[in-house]
Amino acid sequence: ATVLWPADSASPEAWLAAQPVDELKAQFDNDGYAVVRGVLTPSEVALLGELYDRLLSGSIDASSHRHDLGNTQAVQNAKFKENICQIMWPSLFVQGLADTCPARQRLRLLARALLGPDMDFDFDMMLAKPPQSNTPTPWHADAAYWLDMPDKRAVSCWLAVDATWLDNGCMWFGPGSHRRPLLPHRSAAAGTHVLTCDGSEADGVPCELQPGDCTLHSGQTLHYSRGNTSDCWRRGYVMNFRPLAMVEFERQRNYDHGQAGLGKIFGAGQAHAADGADAVA
Repeated sequence: ATVLWPADSASPEAWLAAQPVDELKAQFDNDGYAVVRGVLTPSEVALLGELYDRLLSGSIDASSHRHDLGNTQAVQNAKFKENICQIMWPSLFVQGLADTCPARQRLRLLARALLGPDMDFDFDMMLAKPPQSNTPTPWHADAAYWLDMPDKRAVSCWLAVDATWLDNGCMWFGPGSHRRPLLPHRSAAAGTHVLTCDGSEADGVPCELQPGDCTLHSGQTLHYSRGNTSDCWRRGYVMNFRPLAMVEFERQRNYDHGQAGLGKIFGAGQAHAADGADAVA
């Protein structure tokens, strides 16, 4: 499959020049997350949405990298295969979703502006909560699933394909949680790889998004999302960036966030690789 982005798409440099980088950096450093508006234009989001339709229907076969991130409970809406559909490394299946993707180009530059010039792409995933699937992604920090790396700089970018709000499962973050020691994590349910930790909406902040908006969060930031109780989809595209030396550190230890397929992920305990199989949220 191939996606051809609009010829008049803004260059990554022009896009970054229009962003409030100082404000975003201050929020990210202080709170452990930030919200970026308008990463993609409506026409760019529409193309991404068409790719989702093809991946979800199976017309683009990503079955080797697809599973139910909401397998902590039985499927809640019999019209769909999963409570939370997760496809790891969709850029393997769609030409144009890698280095020519405007979102990846723009967010990589933003990651470098926020965390340093050595930040580079690590992995991507697609997440989809179907209508009335009502399956929360439990509180967690992504770092609980990752290798213990000497350089912990990382940013996960959660790009909204649909509008997200409370009822369909927008992201919630724990402000300042990235500055505290990583909480103990435990299995969210018997027989599942999904992890959770202590967390509460009382200590969190919801981030509602329009299509093309994006949240950023660090690997140590607590986050979660409610189940989708609306009649609308909640689809997100996630890209993770970290120092190139740490990407190489992971690969040297045979840790690829499911690039080789989910069998390797589940066998090696990499399966949060999310709605944060790394779980994001």
